[in-house]
Formats: sequence, structure tokens, C-alpha cells
Amino acid sequence: MPIIRRLPETLINRIAAGEVVERPAAALKELVENAIDAGARRIAVTISEGGLSRIEVTDDGCGMAPEEIILALERHATSKLPDEAIEHVRTLGFRGEALPSIASVARLTIESRPTGARQGWKRTIDHGDVLEEGPAALPFGTRVRMEQLFHRIPARRKFLRTPRSEYAACLDIIRRLAMARPDIGFVLEHDGRRILNLQGGESVESRVAQIIARELADNSVQIEFQRDALHLTGLAGLPTYNRGVADHQYLFVNGRPVKDRLLTGAVRGAYADMLARDRHAVLALFLQLPPEDVDVNVHPAKTEVRFRDASGVRGFIVSGLRRALSTGDRRSAQGPDASAMERWQQEPTPSGSANVDSSPALRSMFDRDWTVHSPAVREAGSAWRAQDEQAMAVPQGRAEPAEEMPQDADEYPLGIARGQIAKTYIVAEAADGLVLVDQHAAHERLTLERLRTAGARDKVAASQPLLMPEVVELDEADCDRLEEQASRFADLGLAIERFGPGAMLVRALPPAIRSGDPHKLLQDLADDLARHGEALLLDEKIDYVLATMACHGSVRAGRTLSVAEMNALLREMERTPRSGQCNHGRPTWVKLSMGDVEKLFGRK
Repeated sequence: MPIIRRLPETLINRIAAGEVVERPAAALKELVENAIDAGARRIAVTISEGGLSRIEVTDDGCGMAPEEIILALERHATSKLPDEAIEHVRTLGFRGEALPSIASVARLTIESRPTGARQGWKRTIDHGDVLEEGPAALPFGTRVRMEQLFHRIPARRKFLRTPRSEYAACLDIIRRLAMARPDIGFVLEHDGRRILNLQGGESVESRVAQIIARELADNSVQIEFQRDALHLTGLAGLPTYNRGVADHQYLFVNGRPVKDRLLTGAVRGAYADMLARDRHAVLALFLQLPPEDVDVNVHPAKTEVRFRDASGVRGFIVSGLRRALSTGDRRSAQGPDASAMERWQQEPTPSGSANVDSSPALRSMFDRDWTVHSPAVREAGSAWRAQDEQAMAVPQGRAEPAEEMPQDADEYPLGIARGQIAKTYIVAEAADGLVLVDQHAAHERLTLERLRTAGARDKVAASQPLLMPEVVELDEADCDRLEEQASRFADLGLAIERFGPGAMLVRALPPAIRSGDPHKLLQDLADDLARHGEALLLDEKIDYVLATMACHGSVRAGRTLSVAEMNALLREMERTPRSGQCNHGRPTWVKLSMGDVEKLFGRK
């Protein structure tokens, strides 16, 4: 029979370190969070070889006395919990594990000088062993240096990635923490090269735009939404300003960077009918709520949280995001694609005329693929690209006698229609430039909003009784979740009831998905409830049906419109929410300022 024995302290520390310090970025996160909790106004970070050989964090915080440094290197010793009310924690750290964990798997040097002290103090620990300690010369604050991570634990070190990959993870950590605290200045250097130099005292919007992308400031809306004790702020990118991966979604809870599935699901739900399935929003959301309503002690790295009212938080975020996006709903990421502009502005032809092969330019501006259009449209595009032997060749299109710009032209942001190109794009003249509108994408959004306004959702969600009710067998826990939400599903046209411990009876489906597989539908709903605590999946299915109906009921590319029809479309776009993008997240219109137009002709 195996003998139970107490593990040595050094091994206990290394086991604990495996949960806290899995890679250099994890150690960096703990060190920078300590600096923030110490009240630092400026934090300087130096990294070598992606953090594999050295990480140094210097701050101007409150500092530590010699006896406090010794205590800080003991497990579960912290200044951040004055009492045992861990549910009221307001600091980033609170467990007292980070420094001793790092010291057990690396060479750690702490130098600190409290405010008002005549000198500082230094203590060095090498993989759990004290090497040296004594006086140190440094300004007020703390400097922590970690070297030789996992040097004595080769089995752990071999699982680390390349310096380039580890550096990318470190950079992401600093970006997130710097976004969370725009009042603090951050400096990051890697292998002697300065990567970030952020000044303290910035606004959230300015700091976020600096870190994510400067163009985000012009392609986003500000969020300011409050309900009772919940407060949501930040920047949300317009649906047309999106990415192919979700790595530009930054989420914060009470100033703590998190990667939480519930919050990610709420973002997906808010953008459900504005983005294609393979595109992702760009945003930074800051959620504030009472500390007792969120549990931050559910993950060793403190990157996940648990909400007391998960469904309420998710609904609050979806509502706040949708309300904010509606303030910019007639906007899109309007700047023409740079490569498209380069193709548009080409060298003159030998005859002296400009090259008019701008079909590809227009297509890339609207992110369209012409291969899906009708033969008539492709023929129009080919005719446009063909160069006439005459010097003044022009693209195939149509126009009617131009009207004078009305006196109240400023009231028409999308301008007055002047013609149609390739039976697909409307050309309009606005007071401040040239507007190009994708007629099908625009009308698709208008049709969807009409369906919603007319109560189309209620019609789509009407129940379609099954000829024979179907029994769906599931895990008992999944059945419990579904039963709790049965009344809500009934409102959406899905009639279900409990049929024993491990089964649900499906009596009716929404007509829009009546041909679907009830088992797969209920399993997806149960999985969604397990992940998020509130199922939005059925809502998204119905939204998708509405979007499909809108697509089929819209003006198609390739249809000739009169000037009156074009102007009617433009005026309705100006009145309709979210008209800046189609149901798939592509822009419905782009604008060339008069300055851009003049540049095309060499006038500026």
C-alpha cells in the first residue's frame, strides 16, 4: 500500500507555479498587475528574447520595506485583502501566490524603495533559494527582474514556444493592461527596441485607438450605457470595420482584462445580423458592476469570471452594444480601399485619356464578388472594362439630365442621384463629395428593417405544430436547462415540454425552421444555455431567416433604376437604422471627398 507523505516545500511551490506561471506572458501579467495595484503612475517593461531570458518591470508605486519584501515572497501573503471578504476584492491581485511561484521556477530579484525612505532594499531568489539581499540604489518605487525561467526545470522549458511567439503573448498582455488603465503611462522595450510609449492621463477612446488601430477612432461608436448598478463603456467598431479573427476584441470587467465566453457570446449576439459568420467585430468593452456580483476567483490566471446574474449581464451588454451601434447606424467604414484607389489612379493612356478600367476598384470598395452576379451584370462589367479606340472611352452606365443641387442639399448626407453604373452602383453627388451606393446591399438592409418594423418576427415565430410530436433524448442536465426556458422558447414558436428525466417532447417548431432536425436544434440550444446561461441561438436562427427573406425581396444587382427610384432609395437609407452596412457586414455606400476626386485628376 502506498505511503502518504508530505511533499517538500520546494515541490509544493513548483506545483503551484505550474498554475500561475505557465509561460513568460503569465509572469509578466502578474508583475504588471502588482505594479498597478501599488498605485503606479508609470510602468516600464523590458523584455529579452520574448521573456525567455529576462523580464523587468519598473514602477513608481508605493514601494516595499525590507520586511515587506521578505513577506511578499511567502505563499498566500498579500496586502490586498485587509479582511476575509474576498467577494469584495477590488484589486487585480489578491491570492499572494504570484511572486513566490515565480521565484520557485526562475531567478527573481526584487528591488524596492518606499516613498520617503532614504534607500531601497534588494532580495534575490534563484529557483527557491535565497542568493543575496542588501541595500539597493533606485528611485521611489519597485523594480522586479525575472531571469532564466524554468532553467532548472527542462521538462517545463521545452514546452515553451519560440521567442517570437512568447513575445507576441507578452505584447498582448501589455496592450490589454494598458487599455484597462489609460491613466497610467506604459513603456515597453523588447531586445533594445521601444515598442510602446503610452502617456498617462489619456481618455479611454484615445488609448484604445492607439493600441488597436488609429483608424478605429473614425470607424467606431462610443458606448455609454447604464442600467441600475451596471455600467458599460468603450468603443465598438462599425460592422463594416471587422476582422477575420476575434483577436481584436478586448473585454474588461471592473478594470480586469478577461477572456470570457459569456461576454464573447454577448458580442456575437449584438452583431448577429450585421456581420457575416466568418467575420468578427473590433471593440473594447469596459463593464463595471459591484464586486459582490462577480466572482473573479474561478481561474488560476484570473482571466475568467462568473457573474451572479449571467443572463442579465449578457442581455445588458447586447442592449448597450445595439443602442450604441444604432447611433452610427447610417455610417460605414467609408474610406475607399487603398489598393482600389491605386488601381483607379493609373498612368494616362497613350492617347492622353485616363485608364477607366475601374471595375475591380469598385468591386473591392464594396467587398463584392462579381462571380455571383447574373450574366447580364458580368456582361456589363466586361463592356465597361473594354477600351474603345476613341480617346474618350467611358464606362458603360446610364445617366439622366442632371438636376441642380437643391438649396437644402446639406440635409441629404447621401446626396442626389446622378446615374447608375453597371446596373449595380448608384452614383450620387453630395454637398461634400461623391457617393457610391451598392443598390442591392442597401435595399437588402432596408427590407430587413421593414420586416422588423412590420412585426415580421412575430409572423416568423408563429408555431407550426408537428403532425407527430417528437421525443428528443438528452442528458438530464440539458433537459433541466431547456425546461427552465420553455416559456421563452414558446414565445419564439418552439413548443417543448419535459418527457421524463432524460427526454424532451417537441410539439411545434417555428415555421421558418420546420424542416430542421429537432434533436440537433434542442442539443444546440442546450449547449448554448450551458455556455452562456441564456439561449440566443434560436433568436439568431430567426434573424437569419429574416435576413434571407430580405435578401430575396430586395432590388437585385443588374436592375435598371430610374433617377426617382435612386433618390427614393437614398432618402430611405438616410432614415433607416443600420443602413451603413448590409446584413452581412459589407458597406452599402462609400464616399469620395471632393479632395479625393481632385487628387484623382491631379488638381491637388
